[in-house]
Amino acid sequence: MVLLDNSNFILRLEKIANDAKKDSSFTITFKRYDGHDRPVPREGKKPLPKPKTYMCLMRAQSKSKKISTVVRQEDVPTIMAMYTQFMKSKMDGLKRVKKVKSKAKATKA
Repeated sequence: MVLLDNSNFILRLEKIANDAKKDSSFTITFKRYDGHDRPVPREGKKPLPKPKTYMCLMRAQSKSKKISTVVRQEDVPTIMAMYTQFMKSKMDGLKRVKKVKSKAKATKA
């Protein structure tokens, strides 16, 4: 998994979305991140310190490509603005679902 900065993450995410548009899909996950990259210590050991501020870990995956970024609390508005712009530009392939009327409803009306 490649850890990128926020702006490069959005750029690589656009490339992944363009590649996935042809024949596959991609997933994006958000997770609260406390900055610890070690497991929780066993009982009797000194616990890991609590963070002053939590961060957000964003991950994207398509086939075998995996990218991620850590968003700090003060960067959340800017990354979310870039992310919403990305989503608006890439959500053009959605298909409209046609509602099927059941025969029972059709006969009552």
